[in-house]
Amino acid sequence: MKSALTSLLVLLSCSLSCVKAASDKPLKPCTVVSPTTERFFDLNGLRRTLPKEGDKKKDGDEGSWHAKGYDYGANFTVNFCGPVVEELSDVQDLDKKLWRNVSAFYERGDRQYAIGLENSEPIFRGKKLILNYTGGSLCPSTSSKRSPVELPREIIGDDDDDDDKKHEDQDSDKNKKKPSSDKSERRKTTIISLLCESDPLGKSSISFVAAVDDCTYFFEGRSRFACGIVHADTQTLSPGGVFGVIALIAVLVYFVGGCVYQRTVMHQRGWRQLPNYAMWAGIWRFFSDMFIILTSSCARFMPSRRGYSRVTLGADSRGRGRRDESENRLIDNLDEEWDD
Repeated sequence: MKSALTSLLVLLSCSLSCVKAASDKPLKPCTVVSPTTERFFDLNGLRRTLPKEGDKKKDGDEGSWHAKGYDYGANFTVNFCGPVVEELSDVQDLDKKLWRNVSAFYERGDRQYAIGLENSEPIFRGKKLILNYTGGSLCPSTSSKRSPVELPREIIGDDDDDDDKKHEDQDSDKNKKKPSSDKSERRKTTIISLLCESDPLGKSSISFVAAVDDCTYFFEGRSRFACGIVHADTQTLSPGGVFGVIALIAVLVYFVGGCVYQRTVMHQRGWRQLPNYAMWAGIWRFFSDMFIILTSSCARFMPSRRGYSRVTLGADSRGRGRRDESENRLIDNLDEEWDD
């Protein structure tokens, strides 16, 4: 009995783990679930792509999203969860093989500056839906803005002083040649904050907010795709499926546990090992009797049954005719005797 109960517990834990594993499947690109509201956000509808050959043009097929820079002095081109549609020709401080992955850029003169590479994983900062692009062109260096530092004058002295001075000069040369890694490795990044556009007639849009040190660019996007819906992923089990699994486990526990009890405690054998055997046997007899009644009722309307009925009726009529003749003869005989 203990082994049976152990197997039932194992079956229950395996079923629950399967349900949990089904619900923990990775999401599709450019989708996210809010950790606070549990709502599902799909931003794939904001991504713009080139139309295929032969397809009709739709709204947004003219190119990527555009945002005016106003006082910044340049306009921006951005795409969501994918590279920009436009072909780039001269991106500054970026390998040519990465040009096709640029998701945001701006132009100044003949030069193009990338402000972020493709990223298809939106995230939440508290209740804010954020899309972050990194790895753009190099940020402008601020070393030229620093005031030059005067070096100490050379002191004439003995050889020891000269050696010390040489070491100091070598150290100062090393410090001069050593680049500031934190400045040279910084690249332009883009942060897009997405807000819900509740107006059903409102169109999706993106606007430029600010730029920090010509290195970090902030945008604000509004769209109905940022409103979120109830999470109903087809890859996971629905609430009905979870309830069905739990009900199946309960039925298995009932039958297996009841059979173990009837066999070990009540010492039953055969079908009597089933829990509540009398009830199930009564239900079976009820349905079997109903089946017999229905089949016998339907058999009366069969063609062979109707022919047999006519034969029976004919025999009965002939029998009644003979009885009538005998009765008439008996009456005639009685009349004759009465006359005599």
